[in-house]
Amino acid sequence: MLHGIDVSAYQSSSYDTDGSSFVFIKATEGRSYVNPKLGAQTGRARDAGLVVGFYHFLWPGNVGAQAEYFVRHAPEQGGDILAVDWETTSEGTHASNADKDLFIRKVKDLRPRHQVMLYTNRDYWLNVDTTSYAGDGLWIADYVSAGKPRIQAKWRFHQYTSEPHDKNVADFADTAALRAWAQDG
Repeated sequence: MLHGIDVSAYQSSSYDTDGSSFVFIKATEGRSYVNPKLGAQTGRARDAGLVVGFYHFLWPGNVGAQAEYFVRHAPEQGGDILAVDWETTSEGTHASNADKDLFIRKVKDLRPRHQVMLYTNRDYWLNVDTTSYAGDGLWIADYVSAGKPRIQAKWRFHQYTSEPHDKNVADFADTAALRAWAQDG
Protein backbone atom coordinates (compact mmCIF):
# COMPACT_ATOMS: atom_id res chain seq x y z
CA MET A 1 0.00 0.00 0.00
CA LEU A 2 1.12 3.51 -0.80
CA HIS A 3 0.55 6.33 1.68
CA GLY A 4 -0.71 9.84 0.98
CA ILE A 5 -2.79 12.68 2.34
CA ASP A 6 -5.46 15.08 1.21
CA VAL A 7 -5.38 18.78 1.98
CA SER A 8 -7.63 21.83 1.70
CA ALA A 9 -7.46 25.46 2.80
CA TYR A 10 -7.60 24.18 6.39
CA GLN A 11 -4.05 22.79 6.03
CA SER A 12 -0.79 24.63 5.63
CA SER A 13 0.76 25.17 2.22
CA SER A 14 3.94 23.62 3.64
CA TYR A 15 2.33 20.33 4.70
CA ASP A 16 4.57 17.35 5.48
CA THR A 17 5.23 15.15 2.44
CA ASP A 18 7.57 12.66 4.14
CA GLY A 19 6.45 9.10 3.49
CA SER A 20 3.80 10.17 0.99
CA SER A 21 3.50 8.98 -2.59
CA PHE A 22 0.47 11.10 -3.46
CA VAL A 23 -1.64 14.04 -2.35
CA PHE A 24 -5.18 15.12 -3.18
CA ILE A 25 -5.81 18.87 -3.00
CA LYS A 26 -9.21 20.51 -2.76
CA ALA A 27 -9.50 22.77 -5.78
CA THR A 28 -13.09 23.99 -5.88
CA GLU A 29 -16.57 23.78 -4.43
CA GLY A 30 -19.86 24.53 -6.11
CA ARG A 31 -19.52 27.35 -8.65
CA SER A 32 -17.93 30.06 -6.52
CA TYR A 33 -15.20 28.69 -4.25
CA VAL A 34 -11.54 28.17 -5.15
CA ASN A 35 -9.09 26.99 -2.50
CA PRO A 36 -6.94 30.10 -1.81
CA LYS A 37 -3.93 27.85 -1.13
CA LEU A 38 -4.37 25.79 -4.30
CA GLY A 39 -1.29 27.10 -6.10
CA ALA A 40 1.04 26.84 -3.11
CA GLN A 41 -0.25 23.40 -2.09
CA THR A 42 0.13 22.15 -5.67
CA GLY A 43 3.67 23.52 -5.86
CA ARG A 44 4.57 21.74 -2.62
CA ALA A 45 3.31 18.41 -4.00
CA ARG A 46 5.04 18.78 -7.35
CA ASP A 47 8.32 19.85 -5.70
CA ALA A 48 8.17 16.70 -3.57
CA GLY A 49 7.62 14.54 -6.67
CA LEU A 50 4.22 13.27 -5.53
CA VAL A 51 1.40 12.05 -7.75
CA VAL A 52 -1.14 14.88 -7.54
CA GLY A 53 -4.92 14.74 -7.50
CA PHE A 54 -7.48 17.52 -7.29
CA TYR A 55 -11.02 17.32 -6.01
CA HIS A 56 -14.23 19.30 -6.27
CA PHE A 57 -16.88 19.37 -3.52
CA LEU A 58 -20.15 18.79 -5.37
CA TRP A 59 -23.33 20.74 -4.56
CA PRO A 60 -26.78 19.88 -5.91
CA GLY A 61 -27.71 21.42 -9.27
CA ASN A 62 -25.86 23.16 -12.08
CA VAL A 63 -23.64 20.11 -12.48
CA GLY A 64 -22.35 21.01 -15.93
CA ALA A 65 -21.37 24.48 -14.74
CA GLN A 66 -19.69 22.98 -11.66
CA ALA A 67 -17.66 20.59 -13.84
CA GLU A 68 -16.56 23.47 -16.08
CA TYR A 69 -15.66 25.55 -13.01
CA PHE A 70 -13.59 22.68 -11.59
CA VAL A 71 -11.57 22.04 -14.75
CA ARG A 72 -11.08 25.77 -15.28
CA HIS A 73 -9.45 26.11 -11.84
CA ALA A 74 -7.79 22.74 -11.20
CA PRO A 75 -4.22 22.78 -12.52
CA GLU A 76 -3.74 20.58 -15.55
CA GLN A 77 -0.69 18.41 -15.94
CA GLY A 78 -0.40 14.94 -17.41
CA GLY A 79 -0.81 12.30 -14.71
CA ASP A 80 -2.96 14.44 -12.42
CA ILE A 81 -6.00 12.65 -10.99
CA LEU A 82 -9.39 14.37 -10.72
CA ALA A 83 -12.09 13.49 -8.20
CA VAL A 84 -15.55 14.55 -7.12
CA ASP A 85 -16.23 14.76 -3.38
CA TRP A 86 -19.81 13.55 -2.92
CA GLU A 87 -21.18 13.93 0.60
CA THR A 88 -23.49 16.08 2.71
CA THR A 89 -23.15 19.84 2.18
CA SER A 90 -23.04 22.41 4.97
CA GLU A 91 -26.76 22.96 4.30
CA GLY A 92 -27.54 19.28 4.96
CA THR A 93 -28.25 18.48 1.30
CA HIS A 94 -26.39 16.41 -1.27
CA ALA A 95 -26.22 16.11 -5.00
CA SER A 96 -28.31 13.31 -6.47
CA ASN A 97 -26.92 10.09 -7.90
CA ALA A 98 -27.68 11.42 -11.38
CA ASP A 99 -25.80 14.65 -10.59
CA LYS A 100 -22.79 12.73 -9.26
CA ASP A 101 -22.69 10.48 -12.34
CA LEU A 102 -23.16 13.40 -14.74
CA PHE A 103 -20.38 15.40 -13.04
CA ILE A 104 -17.90 12.53 -13.41
CA ARG A 105 -18.82 12.04 -17.08
CA LYS A 106 -18.66 15.77 -17.84
CA VAL A 107 -15.21 16.14 -16.23
CA LYS A 108 -14.04 13.08 -18.18
CA ASP A 109 -15.33 14.73 -21.39
CA LEU A 110 -13.54 17.99 -20.53
CA ARG A 111 -10.27 16.28 -19.49
CA PRO A 112 -10.26 12.94 -21.34
CA ARG A 113 -6.59 12.19 -20.63
CA HIS A 114 -7.11 12.18 -16.85
CA GLN A 115 -8.42 9.57 -14.45
CA VAL A 116 -11.67 10.90 -12.96
CA MET A 117 -12.95 9.23 -9.84
CA LEU A 118 -15.43 9.38 -6.97
CA TYR A 119 -14.63 10.21 -3.34
CA THR A 120 -17.37 9.30 -0.89
CA ASN A 121 -17.81 7.82 2.54
CA ARG A 122 -18.89 4.29 3.38
CA ASP A 123 -22.42 5.33 4.38
CA TYR A 124 -23.00 7.09 1.05
CA TRP A 125 -21.54 4.18 -0.91
CA LEU A 126 -23.73 1.61 0.87
CA ASN A 127 -26.91 3.59 1.56
CA VAL A 128 -27.19 6.60 -0.77
CA ASP A 129 -25.48 5.51 -3.99
CA THR A 130 -27.83 3.64 -6.29
CA THR A 131 -25.68 3.50 -9.43
CA SER A 132 -22.29 2.33 -8.09
CA TYR A 133 -20.74 4.59 -10.71
CA ALA A 134 -17.31 5.82 -9.65
CA GLY A 135 -15.80 6.75 -13.01
CA ASP A 136 -12.22 5.50 -13.23
CA GLY A 137 -11.96 4.53 -9.57
CA LEU A 138 -13.35 4.72 -6.08
CA TRP A 139 -11.76 6.68 -3.22
CA ILE A 140 -13.60 5.52 -0.12
CA ALA A 141 -13.63 7.11 3.34
CA ASP A 142 -14.04 4.60 6.16
CA TYR A 143 -12.21 5.23 9.43
CA VAL A 144 -10.91 1.75 10.13
CA SER A 145 -7.55 0.01 9.60
CA ALA A 146 -5.66 1.36 6.60
CA GLY A 147 -6.46 -0.59 3.46
CA LYS A 148 -9.41 -2.43 5.00
CA PRO A 149 -12.54 -0.40 4.15
CA ARG A 150 -15.75 -2.23 4.96
CA ILE A 151 -17.12 -2.44 1.42
CA GLN A 152 -17.21 -5.13 -1.26
CA ALA A 153 -16.44 -2.84 -4.21
CA LYS A 154 -13.02 -2.47 -5.80
CA TRP A 155 -11.39 0.70 -4.52
CA ARG A 156 -8.22 2.60 -5.51
CA PHE A 157 -7.80 4.89 -2.49
CA HIS A 158 -8.90 4.54 1.13
CA GLN A 159 -9.11 7.48 3.53
CA TYR A 160 -8.76 5.76 6.89
CA THR A 161 -8.43 8.63 9.39
CA SER A 162 -8.77 12.38 9.77
CA GLU A 163 -6.43 12.61 12.77
CA PRO A 164 -4.28 14.63 12.85
CA HIS A 165 -5.16 15.16 9.16
CA ASP A 166 -6.74 13.14 6.34
CA LYS A 167 -4.56 10.11 5.68
CA ASN A 168 -5.03 7.70 2.81
CA VAL A 169 -3.59 4.56 1.30
CA ALA A 170 -3.64 3.58 -2.36
CA ASP A 171 -4.00 0.05 -3.67
CA PHE A 172 -0.99 0.03 -5.98
CA ALA A 173 2.18 -2.09 -5.79
CA ASP A 174 4.45 0.96 -5.89
CA THR A 175 4.59 4.61 -6.92
CA ALA A 176 5.54 3.65 -10.49
CA ALA A 177 2.32 1.62 -10.79
CA LEU A 178 0.27 4.54 -9.43
CA ARG A 179 1.96 6.92 -11.88
CA ALA A 180 1.32 4.53 -14.79
CA TRP A 181 -2.38 4.27 -13.84
CA ALA A 182 -2.68 8.06 -13.46
CA GLN A 183 -1.04 8.60 -16.88
CA ASP A 184 -3.39 6.08 -18.48
CA GLY A 185 -6.47 8.33 -18.24
